[in-house]
Amino acid sequence: MTAEVPARAVPGMRGPDVGRERDGARPTLVWDVLRDVVAARAAQSGRAALDIVDVGGGTGGFAVPFAALGHHVTVVDPSPDALAAARRRAAEMRVTLTEVQGEADGLDSLVGVDAADLVICHSVLEYVDSPAAAMAAIARVLRPGATVSVLAANVVSAVLQRALAGRYEQARRLLDGEGGDAGLPRRFTLAGLTALIESAGLRAGDAHGIRVFAGLLPAAGADQGTAAELRALEEAAAAYPPLRDIAARLHVLGHR
Repeated sequence: MTAEVPARAVPGMRGPDVGRERDGARPTLVWDVLRDVVAARAAQSGRAALDIVDVGGGTGGFAVPFAALGHHVTVVDPSPDALAAARRRAAEMRVTLTEVQGEADGLDSLVGVDAADLVICHSVLEYVDSPAAAMAAIARVLRPGATVSVLAANVVSAVLQRALAGRYEQARRLLDGEGGDAGLPRRFTLAGLTALIESAGLRAGDAHGIRVFAGLLPAAGADQGTAAELRALEEAAAAYPPLRDIAARLHVLGHR
């Protein structure tokens, strides 16, 4: 792969439409937030090209667009198949990624201490053996003034989904912290994610809810005629605390 940046990859591009989050939702709002974080960090540091680490980066849905903007991006993932897919996607976009196979709790030993301006940790904490150990490793990777972007499944949304579907016992078990559904990944509350970030010595920053209504209503967005209205509503609800807190996914920034 070459380091050539394609002509269509210019500042202001609308999100990593080349990829989707693991739950299938296009993460446009998350991309907009991170683009602002990166712009602010670049201005603060005086470096146009930042060092970005995407832990659990999967097939490169965020990594490739950031590389296309000229940043140095490292994708860390335990799956060699996911890394191979990220490599293919990067080749299609004619950008360079650094790929490292490994786990989140060993991130500092894989990429180094004080090595990143931004760490992306999306759909990772649900699956790792120890979220606290993973977050501590991420904190060691961040440079002073750097940011981690955490995206995780929300237990409140899961409880509401099951209650609305008449699965009351599963909803109660989730609410009681018993897991609800065997074999499914762990989920978090906003308070829990914030505490996890702060316990690693980081300062919790802005929080947003992702898929407030689409997460609760299976048919939401099915009508293409109202899709734009739903997107506008989702964006308005994302930072509105009572609605943010019941979103399918929670997005929280942590700052060193």
